[in-house]
Amino acid sequence: MSTGAISIVVVVAVVLAAALIVRVVRVVRAGAGRRERALRRRFGPEYELNVAQHAGDTKAAQRELEERLRLYGELRTQPLPGELRERYVAEWAGMQELFIESPERSVTGADRLLARLAHDRGYPSDRYEEQIAALSVHHADHIQGYRQIHDSAARAREGRADTEELREAVVHARPFFEDLVRPPHHATTRPETARQHHHGERHSGNRLQRWLPGGGAGTGTRFGHTRKGGAW
Repeated sequence: MSTGAISIVVVVAVVLAAALIVRVVRVVRAGAGRRERALRRRFGPEYELNVAQHAGDTKAAQRELEERLRLYGELRTQPLPGELRERYVAEWAGMQELFIESPERSVTGADRLLARLAHDRGYPSDRYEEQIAALSVHHADHIQGYRQIHDSAARAREGRADTEELREAVVHARPFFEDLVRPPHHATTRPETARQHHHGERHSGNRLQRWLPGGGAGTGTRFGHTRKGGAW
């Protein structure tokens, strides 16, 4: 084979190899894009928080979230029996009432209540970190509220949390409580669905108010406010 023919073969081989590399890169990028979109849809705000916790390392964050899905994606939880749900609703309302007299006791009690509630729903309860990981898979939109009240409760026990921090902790934990205590046919996981759900509440009378915290007769509260006037 002449030198010219060899040169042509080499050039063609290089061009084909380059085209193959470009195609592989595009496929890999497309797969990574699908992977990222799927995780964003599943985890919502939890995705961005996890990326931040990994100092912007999206691959490390995605690996962690995928591991959570592997461990807890098929976790079978159980709804609360009606009587137990009502008991939790009344207990949460009581924690709100208690805040007026003792913010510290209110927050630490609410933190323990949420841990028990998660356990009764079927989530792991041996270790807080494991419980958080499992809950983040199924309640990603509101799990940060649980983290916040847990951290504030620890600070309250050490005398390092002021009243405003504790108030905000309870406020932000309440959507998580409502998500866990919600009957199965009212469950929502995405903000858009939640907005539709709340819009529907306005047209469904008192059906949901029978179990929403502070919504039923005899609880001593109005939805969003304690009887003594504390705003939530």
